[in-house]
Amino acid sequence: MTPEELGVAVTDGEIDTVIVGFTDHFGRLMGKRFDARFFVDEVLAAGTHGCDYLLTVDMDMEPVPGYRYANWALGYGDFHLVPDPSTLRLAAWTDGAALVLCDVHGPDHQPVAVAPRSILRRQVALAAAAGLTIMTASELEFFLFEESYRDAAAAGHRELTTAGWYNEDYDLLQGERHEPFVGAARRMLVASGVPVENSKGEAAQGQHELNVRYADALTMADRHAVMKFAMKALADRQGRSLTFMAKPVPGESGNSCHIHLSARNGDGASVFAAGPGDEAGTERFRWFLGGWMRHLAELQVWFAPTINSYKRYVEASWAPTRIAWSRDNRTAGFRVVGAGEGLRIECRIPGGDVNPYLAYAAAIAAGLDGISQRIEPPPAIDGDVYAATEAPRVAGTLREAVAAFDTGPLARASFGDEVVDHYAHHYRTELAAFDAAVTDWERTRYFERI
Repeated sequence: MTPEELGVAVTDGEIDTVIVGFTDHFGRLMGKRFDARFFVDEVLAAGTHGCDYLLTVDMDMEPVPGYRYANWALGYGDFHLVPDPSTLRLAAWTDGAALVLCDVHGPDHQPVAVAPRSILRRQVALAAAAGLTIMTASELEFFLFEESYRDAAAAGHRELTTAGWYNEDYDLLQGERHEPFVGAARRMLVASGVPVENSKGEAAQGQHELNVRYADALTMADRHAVMKFAMKALADRQGRSLTFMAKPVPGESGNSCHIHLSARNGDGASVFAAGPGDEAGTERFRWFLGGWMRHLAELQVWFAPTINSYKRYVEASWAPTRIAWSRDNRTAGFRVVGAGEGLRIECRIPGGDVNPYLAYAAAIAAGLDGISQRIEPPPAIDGDVYAATEAPRVAGTLREAVAAFDTGPLARASFGDEVVDHYAHHYRTELAAFDAAVTDWERTRYFERI
């Protein structure tokens, strides 16, 4: 939707509300709802403001001390939300609304360095300076439940009813049963300017995957953020719930967000493939893959950002456990697929809880360093990569991943000390909250028998 089309829709009474949003650390859309006429007349050109504490709060929206960017001593002032007109779209999951995504700027009208969209924009610009356009796609999985979000919360998110009652991977009959939600989601996303490719059942009860069309990295990150918000809103309207958390059900497969990535030159041609049918890839393909693999350990926290993320890395569960690559092999952390213009890297390490702006930024930074330093990947591993003890393991805990990020030379060189310090503090705050919690597991295990 163009600004001109929005203006016509407002005049015709088709749109009465514009949702103005941006993504926080967790990848959540935050923002305001505006009267559509006021938005068209004032906000589209001038932007609006939000409290800068939104880039320092925890999951419960509590201000967290210890950030340099914003704190009580600085008074928690405003930042500037600058609408990006290219993201303007119908919000088809609700009535009479449109949505626009924003960049976050400071009082100096410069991008706020620690805002996720700012971080990705910078890496996209560095790739462009190297003559590359990075193309990405998020392959998001989710679990669908019959209870509403409110009822799920009242039940402590325990013993919920999954939408399916047996493994429904590619199962069209189970998929048919879930079309009232999944089919509605496909249509709603298309109407909202998020082009859909397909949906399918996944490898657990009530688990599904919905794939949207690939795009340049910033556009795809925006689509990813809109998709998650819109699907939650649709589930809420239907009195159901869904989750993108990495490991919501013990003993079942987790929710992945496989990232597909390729690179193009200024003419729009792939720089990964030497020609039609090429499966081996160019030097830049190998170097990009080599850089991504070499730097994965220090950047893993941007692919696995929560305590729960690390419970997904279980052998023989379709989630990778080792930093290795292979051709069309779902046991590897990096799966190379396609040929010719379609040759691409599929990173299977991220979970559904990933913030797409940060994950894409990490992938680009690592790959660009690989090209710059001509980093060759290790030899491919064929067969069962779970059993490949020669390959390094992915980090097993958030604590391990944060330590690697905080001390990682590439992270600080690529994103700057301000960004690394900010996000290291963010993740350590999450660790502290978990360390202070008394879990159901502890009560069940120790209450009577210790």
